[in-house]
Amino acid sequence: MSGLRPLFVPLLLALGAVVSAQDDGGELTKIKEQELAEVRERISELKKSMDAAAEDRDRLTGELQEIEVRIAEQRSRIRELERERDAVTARKETLDAELASREAHLDTESAALAAQVRSAWMSGNQEKIKLLLNQRDPATLGRLMAYYRYLNDYRAGNIDAVVEEIRKLEELRGEIAAEQARLDNLAQARYDELGQLNASLENRRDLLATLKQRLADEGREVDRLAAQEQDLSRLIAELTSILSDYPISSEQPFSELRGKLTWPVAGTLLHDFGQPRGGGVKWNGVVLAAPRGREVRAVYHGRVAFADWLAGMGLLVIVDHGEGYLTLYGYNETVLKDTGDWVAPGDVIATVGDSGGQPQASLYFEVRKGTRPENPRRWVTRRPGS
Repeated sequence: MSGLRPLFVPLLLALGAVVSAQDDGGELTKIKEQELAEVRERISELKKSMDAAAEDRDRLTGELQEIEVRIAEQRSRIRELERERDAVTARKETLDAELASREAHLDTESAALAAQVRSAWMSGNQEKIKLLLNQRDPATLGRLMAYYRYLNDYRAGNIDAVVEEIRKLEELRGEIAAEQARLDNLAQARYDELGQLNASLENRRDLLATLKQRLADEGREVDRLAAQEQDLSRLIAELTSILSDYPISSEQPFSELRGKLTWPVAGTLLHDFGQPRGGGVKWNGVVLAAPRGREVRAVYHGRVAFADWLAGMGLLVIVDHGEGYLTLYGYNETVLKDTGDWVAPGDVIATVGDSGGQPQASLYFEVRKGTRPENPRRWVTRRPGS
């Protein structure tokens, strides 16, 4: 993202529709455009000020954000190219199968036509004259002449069928050649994207090494963690305040789901809720190690309240489940939902990564009631797929 996507624009437009739809009778609730503009501006300014504050604390953080967002975009483009390549490959395989079938049909038609031509040649080139000279019975001659016309019509039909098959084969070969050219172009595009991705990853490695060395030299790691925690708390406080005007209703309230939710990803526990991170800072969620690119799924119905990069969290998705409950999914490689999107339990919202400067691919998962973090283990007990 050369410029970060405007936050909450699609969300607020959707919210206006939801509020109006929920008004059962009487006057429909209308949110003025001026009010919408003010809220959008408030959210936009909030994100800008947070980015500026993080960059003031550490210029390298801004550079890390730029690189990791670019990496996420490149990975998304590669995924899209691979999906398109798979579709084109399937189309080409279908065309190849049709070509083989039509070639077999052409062989059959050609063989039948060749047999007729051979028969005509063996009987001589004067079939009709021979019939006229060899038959003395007018009735028999009439029948034979009718059969002869039918035979000629059948031969002409076979010739037309063979010509049509040849035309269709040429069309199919042209389509297959076009699909192959598309495959070649997609392969080249993917190769180019991978080259850019590798360059970005190399830049990220260099930047992280520089950042690590600087923090070690200045002894500022604890201060950095505390500042990032403050940024996240500030973001959630603002989101909670704004979203309180737009309630979410679902079949079962989130507060009744304690101990019934499924983990958003299958992984190995790296850090647990409440464990110390150093300098009095504790983990407010859990970190699950998982293979890069593994799908991250929403734990319950809700609306995406935030889908962007945040210092310390990398590419972060926050889902609002109503009643003040939020779930957070951080360190992602790619984000597959936009702010304002509605999600259901099990919907894929992101893929596992190491954004935010993490040393390995993992998912950060957190449950909050307003600004207060809660132990995810009390809410999530089921393994994915169970």
